[in-house]
Amino acid sequence: MHHVRFRDPAGAVRTGEWHGDSVSFGGEGYDLDEVDVLPPCEPSKIVCIGRNYAKHAEERDEEVPDRPLLFLKPPNAVAGHGDTVTLPAGKENVEHEAELAVVIGEQCRNVAPEDAEDVIAGYTVMNDVSNRDDQDIETNWVRGKAFDGSAPLGPVLADPDHLPDDASISLRVNGETRQDSSIEHLIFSIPDLVAEITTYMTLEAGDVISTGTPEGVGPLEDGDHVEVEVEGVGVLEHDVRQD
Repeated sequence: MHHVRFRDPAGAVRTGEWHGDSVSFGGEGYDLDEVDVLPPCEPSKIVCIGRNYAKHAEERDEEVPDRPLLFLKPPNAVAGHGDTVTLPAGKENVEHEAELAVVIGEQCRNVAPEDAEDVIAGYTVMNDVSNRDDQDIETNWVRGKAFDGSAPLGPVLADPDHLPDDASISLRVNGETRQDSSIEHLIFSIPDLVAEITTYMTLEAGDVISTGTPEGVGPLEDGDHVEVEVEGVGVLEHDVRQD
């Protein structure tokens, strides 16, 4: 099943089922233009993985890390399907990064790789919008990665069995394909990521692990329309505005 959070015409927040061009809850169906699609979860934190595809590390002229490279995005970074992301003012190089995102289903700590599936609620799609102007001169990436709206997320939470082992991942800007790869090229697997992260921190229900981006990252500009697609999960769409 593909689950969706949305605000219905009466203003109530519902968690229902996604049907592609409509949503439903409690026997009532709504066309997408009747509702506001919300992010599929409300994370206390998003744990992101840097350079988890070798070809992306290569295009950034950086080494593949010998252990998962972790950084955080806070709740203010979350944006939803159909939202408009405002790029940081005065920045010349803000880029898209298509990513498969793991949604955690329960509070967990010290999870072994073989037990990772037990704590995963499902999968969604994320765009790790990145301000390279500041990222490339920072060590903690707060300005580069944690600005408001820098983590568009959605539109659905797909049950784990919907994700193929070799799921394709792609990104289009104004209809032009920029990124096109597969999660089979992940350097560190999802079970290994869950294990590594929970060695250091407790994950809460609704927290997100964004698993890294393949090659093909590129600039975003005022007025762009972005589509990020993960096979078996769905297509996240959002617009971009530059003040």
